Amino acid sequence: MKKSILALAALATALPLSMAHAAPLEPIRVILVGDSTMQTKSGYGDALCARFTPEVTCVNLARGGRSTSSFRAEGRWDEVQRMLREGSQFKANYVLVQFGHNDQPGKPGRSTDLVTQFPVNMARYAAEVKELGGVPVLVTPLTRRSFKGQYLSNDLAPWAEATRKAALQEHAVLLDLNKDSYDAVQAMGQAEADTLAMAPPPSSPVVANDPNKVEPQGAAKSAFDRTHLGDKGAALFANIVAGEFARAVPAVAPYLKKQ
Repeated sequence: MKKSILALAALATALPLSMAHAAPLEPIRVILVGDSTMQTKSGYGDALCARFTPEVTCVNLARGGRSTSSFRAEGRWDEVQRMLREGSQFKANYVLVQFGHNDQPGKPGRSTDLVTQFPVNMARYAAEVKELGGVPVLVTPLTRRSFKGQYLSNDLAPWAEATRKAALQEHAVLLDLNKDSYDAVQAMGQAEADTLAMAPPPSSPVVANDPNKVEPQGAAKSAFDRTHLGDKGAALFANIVAGEFARAVPAVAPYLKKQ
């Protein structure tokens, strides 16, 4: 009897610790804002949402062809602000903002000035998320995957740097996807990088080496390019973003599924 009482006492002492360890996670929300490299079907956003546990409400609002300017001008940012105002049921609301591809010059109605507009727009997104009680997370743009010889071109480097400065200015979380994706793609080379696309490269060597070339008349249009992502590319870059997110915000780590 004495041993039974001692065993029960030991169990009672251990229960609070084990129960605390197994305490359920409080619900959080992750909102994705960006362009086609993040959106459903052509980007990594849905694959990132799939990395979270059921306690996370992950909403992918990224849309193809959008820039820091056009996303707001179309009223899409209004939806994000509404969600934040009505988000009190969540322990935290994280808003990941990634732009740059369509802010580049030569895209009417979308492009922004790299010096006077793009960094201001990114900083404004971060500031407004904070004003509404959310956590701004600025993401540098995903690299394109076109090599010149053995070296990967990074024509988005200036927009990545502007994003870093905006995050520093607004004390926002920064996920340096541009650097991480550049390093990953550079390490794999052009042939392996092409397997991350939405479709295999066209059989024509000319077209395969330059996806901006017009295919021969009568040929079926290929979905291949070196910007957008198929399932393999989406999974790779979603894992990179998830890892960056967990390191930058340790509170997010328990909400990521183990792999």
